[in-house]
Amino acid sequence: MARRHAHEGEPHLLHQLAEWRALLEMAVLPWTVPALQMAPRGDGHPVLLLPGFMADEATLAPLKWFLAGRGYLVQTWGFGRNVGFRSRHAQALEQKIRHLHHAHGRKVSLVGWSLGGVFALYGAHQASECVRTVITLGSPVSVDEGGSKSPALVKALYRLIAHPMGPDVHVMQPKAKKLRERHALPVPTSCLYSLSDGVVPPQEATVHGDPGLHENIRVQGSHTGLGFNAMVMAIVADRLAQPEGAWKPFSPQGWWGSAYRLATHDAVPV
Repeated sequence: MARRHAHEGEPHLLHQLAEWRALLEMAVLPWTVPALQMAPRGDGHPVLLLPGFMADEATLAPLKWFLAGRGYLVQTWGFGRNVGFRSRHAQALEQKIRHLHHAHGRKVSLVGWSLGGVFALYGAHQASECVRTVITLGSPVSVDEGGSKSPALVKALYRLIAHPMGPDVHVMQPKAKKLRERHALPVPTSCLYSLSDGVVPPQEATVHGDPGLHENIRVQGSHTGLGFNAMVMAIVADRLAQPEGAWKPFSPQGWWGSAYRLATHDAVPV
């Protein structure tokens, strides 16, 4: 079984205060470009990128540039700023996935950052026959009925921008409840999470599921830096490059596998 992380409660206070390190991750990214050019190339299938809460397409520019350079047909959702899990955006996303599938004759891969990952999972549920794989980056995909354990400041911002009752009201919506049925999602799903994420705790960014379809991959970094984190980009490229219908769990080999284990202390098979 793919299993949720055993962490309890909200992110550690030090991790919340250290979210500024996303600026360092952004500054380091240009120096990692030569290594990222060694990432596997794709087969040209469409990839749809979905931004996090209060973010728009501009925040996805580094990831879009990188994946386009790896040979994918990359698009962003096109709905402007992500201001919460809104029904109109969820419905429009389903329509866009179906359109991309019809227009290009290929299944679509979905990559969602933070709340964008929740949209990605919803789209995969609604249009599973059009979706090739789902990748979430620090997304609250497993919020329990007791509610989100994100920091109080994040909840307050959500109440101010998205809904006066906070994120929990959207978690309990029928559309959002469907997302919690991870075992029912019929497409390969990779949930990337960080133990030092200061926004979404690891138990909410990971899933229980069938190891033949679902996996949780630990990365090193901040929440607000996941979209331009070199390790994240390399893993996304690895996951997208798998042949359609031949998905296998993440298992980096060679120097890349050694570097990954050194950075995360995860025991990945050699």
